[in-house]
Formats: sequence, structure tokens, C-alpha cells
Amino acid sequence: MIAHSEWKQGEVFQGIAENGNTIMFDANSVHQYGPSPMEAILMALCSCTSVDVVSILQKKRQAITGLRVSANATQAPAPPRVFTHIKLTYAVGGKLSRKAVEDAVSLSKNKYCSVSKMLEKAATIEYEIVYPDGEPEP
Repeated sequence: MIAHSEWKQGEVFQGIAENGNTIMFDANSVHQYGPSPMEAILMALCSCTSVDVVSILQKKRQAITGLRVSANATQAPAPPRVFTHIKLTYAVGGKLSRKAVEDAVSLSKNKYCSVSKMLEKAATIEYEIVYPDGEPEP
């Protein structure tokens, strides 16, 4: 995997992957042109674990209809301002088994999500699962 970054203006940078995919990063506090690099890391964590959870639940033939993973992170007060604590909230919808969802989230965190595995070297990562449509089957 290869990537690079190009300075565009002010505090705006364009990240470019070897396949040509791009993302704009804006280190200015307004974030007018894109997320800050640290926000992008949180978004990558949410996306990485989402891919795992959806895939696992589909393989378990669970009728998942929605998933929203939110991250709330705390950073160190002084540079480097690494994440020290991250709480993930999984809001899952569909006709699901509680055990299947818990297993999928656990497998993502402990085995499959490479972003989570990297971040947990610096930060404590905890999670909760909520069911906006009501409690699932046991």
C-alpha cells in the first residue's frame, strides 16, 4: 500500500492513494475543506469495524437493515495529541439475534479490524451496542 500527501493551500492537504482515490484534509479549526487527519482516523475506525460487523452478520444470515457506528474520543492534552480513549457506539437495526450482534462486534474489535488493532496500542477502546428499533431476540 502506498499513499502520499500534497499541500494545497493554508492548512489544506490532499491525501492520495496509489489507486488514485483522494481525500482532502483540513487542519484548520473550521475544517471547511475536509476532516482533520485525526477526524479521518476516527472515521476510518468506524468504517473499518462497520465493514466487519455487516459482513459477519450477513454471513450469519441475520436480517440487518441498518448500522451506524459513532466514535467519541479523548486526546492527550499535549502534543503528540494521540487518542487515549475511544468509545464506539453501534446502533444496529433489523431482525437480529443479540448474541449474533455481540459476537460480530467482538470479532471485529478483537480479530478483524486492523484500524482498531493499531489504535488500541495507544488508546483504550470500549464499545456499547444499542438497538434503536427495540431489543433484539436473545
